[in-house]
Amino acid sequence: MAKEKDKKTKSFVLRIDSETMGIIEKWAADEFRSVNGQILYLLEQGLRKSGRKN
Repeated sequence: MAKEKDKKTKSFVLRIDSETMGIIEKWAADEFRSVNGQILYLLEQGLRKSGRKN
């Protein structure tokens, strides 16, 4: 199963200012997520809200 997920996941470098990163780190910790998980969650929410993803 992990191999299937790896095929669907792409990696990339994200440049982010330190203040924003600190806010995301705190928010992720508050919701018991990793920073990566929090960023993915926020992207999913934004895509759904904009109607670009169901």
